[in-house]
This record gives sequence, C-alpha cells and structure tokens, in this order.
Amino acid sequence: MPNLYVALTHYPVVNKNGRTIASAVTNLDLHDMSRAAKTYGARSLYVITPLKDQKALVEKIVSHWLSGYGSIYNPQRGKALELICIKDSLDDVIDHICSNGEGAPKIVATCAKDSHRSINFGKFREMLKTGKPCLLVFGTAWGLSEDFIAGADYILEPIKGNTGYNHLSVRSAAAIILDRLMRN
Repeated sequence: MPNLYVALTHYPVVNKNGRTIASAVTNLDLHDMSRAAKTYGARSLYVITPLKDQKALVEKIVSHWLSGYGSIYNPQRGKALELICIKDSLDDVIDHICSNGEGAPKIVATCAKDSHRSINFGKFREMLKTGKPCLLVFGTAWGLSEDFIAGADYILEPIKGNTGYNHLSVRSAAAIILDRLMRN
C-alpha cells in the first residue's frame, strides 16, 4: 500500500474573483472522495477547514455513517468515511502525519492550470514507491490559493479534457487523479 494521504482543502482557496476564502463543506465531496480514497488505498482523507460550523457538519455526517443509522443501513459507506480526519490547517495535517513517525510528507498540490513546476503522474508514482509519505492536496471552490500552491513541494500536472472547458468538481478530479496515479 502506498504511503499516500489526501487532503480536501476548504481554506485557503479562491473564489471566482480570485479572492482567498474559506469554502463550505459539501456532503457529496465527503462521500465521493472518501470512497475514492478507500478504493485506491489512501491512508487518510483530511478535511481542512478552520470554520467551527463546517467542522461540526463534517463530524455529524461522519458519525451518521460510523455510529448512527447509516452504519446499519450501509456499512460499506462507513468503511470509506472512517478515513476522514478533520484539521484546521495544512500545518495540523503535517503534524498529524509526522506523529505517525514517518517524517514530513512531500506536499503535492493540484491545480487546473499548467505550471513550469508541474510533475507528471509517472514522477509522482515513483515518489510513492520510495515509501516516504506524500500528501496530495485538492482545493475546493475555484482551487487552492496561489500562496498555498507556491508553498507546495510539487504541483501535479492538470487534468485536461478534449475541450477548452476545464473546471471539474473536486470529487471528479480526485477520482480521475487517484485512478491515473494508482492503476497498475
């Protein structure tokens, strides 16, 4: 199993006007990204938000599927949602991963734009083969802030379709990226 961690970041992200914001948590992102993370063997899905009401929402959704009626109705869903770990910031995520005794993860940011700093999926696969921890970071809203991306160790090459339109939902992008990254 690769030493891959995934983060769904709600702050710092940008809105359609390019302003840095904290975005709202969505139920579908939690369900779909945790299922993709579980399917492809990620160790955790970190949900990053500093907002108390949003953390409470995540806790309510997760507890429904782990110990509430959802755990009886669909136990398979709980197996995926148990990967979710809520943190205030990227620094808190890094500290949590380090507390496992594995060292600091390499931070790989996702972005829909091309960058001279981009790495391809093959290079990322090679990084995972070393066994050292890697944190794959997804941004909500209109993506991770420029400052956040600038602080990442790597930027993963963007997903491109066959049209000029390029604004996938974060859950769709996560599924495509995890499949491209982890397939044999």
